Amino acid sequence: MASIIEDLLKRNAYPENPENIKHIQTHISNVFVCDDYVYKIKKSVNFGFLDFSTLEKRKYYCKKEVELNSRFSDDVYIGVFPVTFDGNNHYIGGKGKIVEYAVKMKRISNDDILKTRFENKTLKMSDIDRVAKAIAIFHKNSKNSEEIDEFGKLKTIKFNTDENFQQTEEFIGTSITNKQFYDLKKWTDNFYEKNPELFEKRIENKKIRDCHGDLHMEHIVLTDPIIIIDCIEFNDRFRYSDILSEIAFLLMDLEYNGGKNFSEKLLSSYIDFADEKFNKETIDLIKYYKVYRAYVRGKVTSFILNDKSVKDNIKNEARIIAQRYFSLAHSYIN
Repeated sequence: MASIIEDLLKRNAYPENPENIKHIQTHISNVFVCDDYVYKIKKSVNFGFLDFSTLEKRKYYCKKEVELNSRFSDDVYIGVFPVTFDGNNHYIGGKGKIVEYAVKMKRISNDDILKTRFENKTLKMSDIDRVAKAIAIFHKNSKNSEEIDEFGKLKTIKFNTDENFQQTEEFIGTSITNKQFYDLKKWTDNFYEKNPELFEKRIENKKIRDCHGDLHMEHIVLTDPIIIIDCIEFNDRFRYSDILSEIAFLLMDLEYNGGKNFSEKLLSSYIDFADEKFNKETIDLIKYYKVYRAYVRGKVTSFILNDKSVKDNIKNEARIIAQRYFSLAHSYIN
């Protein structure tokens, strides 16, 4: 994969011959940001909940990424293009053997991203209102079915959290403390024992939907209309969820970044637009899902620590970020 990365940092690897190319690496993708377009190549990894281990699987999930994101991203997602190797160099859509597939997107202005506006202190409460309304409308129109309802059942939700704890146990003492791990595990199991009816009511009220699955500040674009990008395509059970789980992710992300006031505004506006009730049941579920979402972010960030292709300085930064997410999750239960 290193040779692909090196080759795709060359201008002639692309049909547009871009002046500038920036490589960004995540735990599941290699992303190449060019002048006008972005190309994303999935890594050959298998985390159990995500399996990109074969070329055919990576092609399938590239296509699914474009299809699913087209629900709320207008014409940002252009299509899936082969990455070819002619014996000497790799190209996007060139001649030779197909060795990978890339999702091609229009490049979005960084200035319009919610997180950028927040960091630049130009984010307004009216922006948050627009975001709340856009998400609520998407949730009301998103798919619901008996199959999707299965993902709102307690046994499925517990499977997800059990998996989280299993997959993070190896990081005790590195990105999560022993106390945080066992406190959060105990609190989560206790919540299930005390509140099984909360999950059943959400199913009865048709609140389990085909959502976005990864709704944080960097995936919301404050254009007109608002665009949402980069949903989860690799596992339906992370996308099929309670709409409160979805909004809790964004609430948590705002709080992680120090935007408690914006988080409070988002919650009140969303509850109004989504026709939810501002009662104890809703608040309890929001709290549960904020814990869950913060823990998941800590987990996936910790995975970077095991990636041999990532440099030590990036791993150290990832460890600090993961520690902050786990600390946030722990703070919610205190």
